[in-house]
Amino acid sequence: MKIMIINGPNLNLQGIREPEIYGTVNFTDLLKELQSQFSAHEIGYFQSNVEGEIINCLHEFGFSFDGIVLNAGAYTHTSIAIGDAVAAITTPVVEVHLSNLSKREDFRQNSFIAPHAKGQIIGFGMSGYALAIQAFL
Repeated sequence: MKIMIINGPNLNLQGIREPEIYGTVNFTDLLKELQSQFSAHEIGYFQSNVEGEIINCLHEFGFSFDGIVLNAGAYTHTSIAIGDAVAAITTPVVEVHLSNLSKREDFRQNSFIAPHAKGQIIGFGMSGYALAIQAFL
């Protein structure tokens, strides 16, 4: 099985950015752990702070991979274009967020991705990525 993890803005700072909200584990270490835990599967990774690059990545892998784990960060709440890209591809997408969006600011309550996603995993920190991968297996 081929699964692509796509992370959006500020997730390159995971482990040092607002650790009280997002935790202290960096994504490089988590990716190694996920690739080891799911060694029978191909786990790819892409991160960008640029909306169009995330859309291009969805287009590139959205017809050839078995699943996409998407944490679009703040673009979740602002990018109709990323939501449209998820709707346009055939690969199922699981939306992941480290924090529980229901306990955050009002503007974080809306997701332009959720209506087109297979499901959402929110509030479980970095373990949400493993849960999302398991959803495809």
